[in-house]
Amino acid sequence: MPNWSIYLTPGATERQLGLCCLGAGEQDNRPGPTPERALGCHALVWLKEGRGQLLHGPDRELYEVRAPAMLWLYPGVLHGYRPTTRWRQVWTLFSGPATAALTTLGHLDVSQPVRRYADPRPVDRAFTRLLRVSTTHNAVQTVSALYDLIAQAAPSSGDGVAAQLAELACTPLSVQDYATELGFSVKELREAVRRTTGSTPQELVLTTRLNTAKSLLAEEDLSVAVIARQVGYDDPAYFTRLFTARVGVSPRAFRRFGSVSGRKSSF
Repeated sequence: MPNWSIYLTPGATERQLGLCCLGAGEQDNRPGPTPERALGCHALVWLKEGRGQLLHGPDRELYEVRAPAMLWLYPGVLHGYRPTTRWRQVWTLFSGPATAALTTLGHLDVSQPVRRYADPRPVDRAFTRLLRVSTTHNAVQTVSALYDLIAQAAPSSGDGVAAQLAELACTPLSVQDYATELGFSVKELREAVRRTTGSTPQELVLTTRLNTAKSLLAEEDLSVAVIARQVGYDDPAYFTRLFTARVGVSPRAFRRFGSVSGRKSSF
């Protein structure tokens, strides 16, 4: 396939979407070292064919690369390619305020510049979609494709701890008890939840309880007191104060105005 590229200049409204695609394309690299440089933005390079090394970081560390693999390049971080065979690659450049949150969540991790996948097909499909929509001048579709690509290509936590904690969240336990139930220390539980959600176990438990309460308010004809107990609170008054503070409306108001179903019942 021929080499091609497109470069984009997002406007102020597009930047409010959180991520901005600054460019995309396909290219070949012949065997031999490429010039070393540092980018002013983030980049993803999907190596479809070839092998060699990636030079990365201030210490000029060399990482072995074999297709299919994703190269993650970071703003201000030196990098260079060392192909030992012909490289066929596709690439995208991006920036935006959402990169800070993606870094906190572990999706953008400068310590992992090369990633391989047991099943590369979802990543390849996501990159193909991004390349296609990047030429349509549709900002929402392009940003959606970029988010999808990052989500598909990011390392998986592999442990499912956040999901397991969410399943226990409506059982009233201390953080220590949750950790013990899941077979972790409190520190290990905190780290596992942070890697997946960017928050703490306490915050995950709270938001899970509130989300469950919203569903019950919207879909079930149950009193606030019953719902409070079902999501882990014996004191319905405390639950009401907490719900109101975090959601912005009381449980009764949410049932009347905030739910799609519009169900009503006496409390």
